[in-house]
Amino acid sequence: MAKKIGFLVNSDRCIGCHACELACKNEYQQEPEIRWRKVYPLKENSCGGFAREFASLACNHCEDPACLKACPVIAYTKREDGIVMHSKERCIGCKSCMLACPYKVPEFNQKTKKVEKCHMCAARQDRGEKPACVAGCPMEAISVIDITDDVAGAERALPGFPNVAITNPTTRFIKPVVGQQVRRDA
Repeated sequence: MAKKIGFLVNSDRCIGCHACELACKNEYQQEPEIRWRKVYPLKENSCGGFAREFASLACNHCEDPACLKACPVIAYTKREDGIVMHSKERCIGCKSCMLACPYKVPEFNQKTKKVEKCHMCAARQDRGEKPACVAGCPMEAISVIDITDDVAGAERALPGFPNVAITNPTTRFIKPVVGQQVRRDA
């Protein structure tokens, strides 16, 4: 059986620095308003504490992608490893995928009149490199995992995340531990 990959977002390590966003933007020279990865502050008390807590989110590379189902021109495909790819060449800019995605991931590029989204740096991974966001995170708060493996403490959603039953996203989360100091060596 082929390896199925997804992002592991460790919100216990994330300090909200946006380095992952910048690494992605630099790698793909995106238009200023386009962000394939976004850092969101979690609501205070959502994970049980008063500390500033963050989650870095991108495409969830769902097992049952709503974007793929909604696209009338088959601009989306799913690789054997689970990465959901989007073809700008096939895209007609109809935004059907944007409306279908419960996570509001695909973004419309006004300049190209096409939709764009994270493809988990598939070409980088095919070369044995980490995705730009993973490599750019100074706190090692993002990684790529085999979703068939159990990761201690990993959960399928954070508070406020849409119902995972809709698309079965592959992103996994480690919730912040209240009152713990963030360290890379821990």
